[in-house]
Amino acid sequence: MCSILFKSTRNFFINSTKYNSFYNHRSFTTETINQNLIEKIVQKYALNLSPGYKVKSGDFVTIQPEHVMTHDNTAAVITKFKSIGVSKFKNPRQAVFTLDHDVQNKSEKNLAKYRSIENFANLHNVDFYPAGRGIGHQILIEEGYAFPNTLTVASDSHSNMYGGIGCLGTPIVRTDAAALWATGRTWWQIPPVVKVELKGDLPDGVTGKDIIITLCGMFNNDEVLNCAIEFTGEGIRGLCLSERLAIANMTTEWGALAGVFPVDEITIQWLRNRVERLEITRFENKNLVPTPPGQPFKNPRINHERINEIEKNPFHASPGAYYSKYLSLDLSTLSPHISGPNSVKVSTPLVELEKQDIEIQKAYLVSCVNSRAEDLRAAARVIKGKKIADGVEFYVAAASSEVQKDAETNGDWQALIDAGAKILPAGCGPCIGLGVGLLKDGEVGISATNRNFKGRMGSPNALAYLASPAIVAASAVAGKIASPAFLSTSFSSRQKQQIPIITYEVDQSKQSSVASSLITSTIPGFPETFKGELIFCHADNLNTDGIYPGKYTYVDDLTPEQMAKVVMENYDPKFANLVSKGDILVCGFNFGTGSSREQAATAIKASGVTIVIAGSFSETFKRNSINNALLCLEAPDLVRLLKEKYNSKELTTRTKLDAEIKVAEGIMLIKGLNESQTVFNVGVLGKSVQELWVANGLENWVRQCV
Repeated sequence: MCSILFKSTRNFFINSTKYNSFYNHRSFTTETINQNLIEKIVQKYALNLSPGYKVKSGDFVTIQPEHVMTHDNTAAVITKFKSIGVSKFKNPRQAVFTLDHDVQNKSEKNLAKYRSIENFANLHNVDFYPAGRGIGHQILIEEGYAFPNTLTVASDSHSNMYGGIGCLGTPIVRTDAAALWATGRTWWQIPPVVKVELKGDLPDGVTGKDIIITLCGMFNNDEVLNCAIEFTGEGIRGLCLSERLAIANMTTEWGALAGVFPVDEITIQWLRNRVERLEITRFENKNLVPTPPGQPFKNPRINHERINEIEKNPFHASPGAYYSKYLSLDLSTLSPHISGPNSVKVSTPLVELEKQDIEIQKAYLVSCVNSRAEDLRAAARVIKGKKIADGVEFYVAAASSEVQKDAETNGDWQALIDAGAKILPAGCGPCIGLGVGLLKDGEVGISATNRNFKGRMGSPNALAYLASPAIVAASAVAGKIASPAFLSTSFSSRQKQQIPIITYEVDQSKQSSVASSLITSTIPGFPETFKGELIFCHADNLNTDGIYPGKYTYVDDLTPEQMAKVVMENYDPKFANLVSKGDILVCGFNFGTGSSREQAATAIKASGVTIVIAGSFSETFKRNSINNALLCLEAPDLVRLLKEKYNSKELTTRTKLDAEIKVAEGIMLIKGLNESQTVFNVGVLGKSVQELWVANGLENWVRQCV
């Protein structure tokens, strides 16, 4: 996979003779392909295709997304953009800046950063939404940057959320964002597509959050890792748009690169309502061009003409479209579920956890997954007339300023305040581990957020659970993990524990064809072999919060030396003192899952590691690594062997095993391993990846081309 990441993408940056060897255009077939929904959307935004060619899973394509969003990380992208040497945006209308992560930070340093981003936006005529307007993903939905049947990307892992409205949203990384500003284009490999059919209707008291928590917990062995999910089935009709957004949002935690719902009458009606709302609020949005006197207002993104167009020309998967896997879930068999502690890969029926009387100290109704008006109403309904339990702090932040206004108007906001909720500004806050209200050593928290990774929301010695807004509110009142029924016998969420009925199939009848990238030599400047001692981190699903804590993510002036001192801090505080320059890091499966933060890769590189070996990788982490000249190779057999050989109680082990990787052959030889197998396949590193390594990353590579 690593070896062909840029095969058909080089020419979108700039024509160059310096790196002619980079060009390796894939051959196009003339076969008839019945495309699924994901492929059809990509087809609209793919460039430089041969006439009549239909894209399919496995293809590397040059894409020109409708929009690209960056948030607080805009400051870092600006630095990359300027260092490339480009003076203007290819298309300023494509970019969107939203300040949402560190909005509680009123230090002069952070405020200066925010001002510099706003000034940069004004200079280049880029749409800008200041701190307090809300979380970027919610803004993109409200303002129509994420629109049905379009492709929009963001330098944030939860861009999957746009799929709730029928928009193909997928994450990119900071270096990609800078390249997009400069060229309007980037590359993407169309992932395998999984069809998830939702059948039946949800019982009362069971929500969209319970659907995705259940799926993350029941399918926790990388079944959808690096796939795109296409939701279908009659069960969708019972899900409001907010629930669809929540489910799509957490397909990220499930391991997917996208999760897209079909456009139906619920989507259309929501858009029609937005047209009216946007006309009322048009004077509040400084990004809109004033309407000339005497002319009717027309929002450039959400308007009746565009809505009519998607009604007249609906997008559906073609009959016979290929899916790599099929999964069906009978919604009528679901009951409320809880994720955790400290993992979305573990989900437990609420009725089981209630029996354990798990006391909590903090509760959270914040983040892009579950802080919309419907979520606040669900919490207010449970909590109205009651008080937060002694010893519990309940933090609430709306997904956007518009959502907060709606909740204030209908009384839900006041109900939460009267119960004792602590109000935070619209933004990410505790979800990313920033601002007040973080978990302390030994505390237990329950949250309506999307991630409960160890240390993400505060101390790595705390426990974090995830649940729906109603359950979070009930737990805040009860002082322990509890259902709303615990507070009121009239509430309908008391559920009997049921075993969800799920069907799962893998289609191995055919494989997407991808051009071979095997090589027989290395390019000038790239080593033929890599040697080093193996340092082993056994954990599977080691996420980017574990690799590089969120509290450092938006500290933009950390030096590589400082980053090396905190690498793996939330996973193993001893790692920074154990790792040595030239080591080859070996990790478990699904390494680098979670946030798209680029520093997870650059901090590992700063520690002196030359290559990362894993059983499998998060595709976003791999993208970050390759773009920053940190090589990634997969060796699942080696990982399984090391797991058996070394005690898992040691988070990091210096194995004293010396390895030699022969690049052209795609093998690794290990000395000192008293096992029958000492040679392992690791795959080849293609010329495109080699060139990025020689250039010391994509940013330098583009700069050299310019």
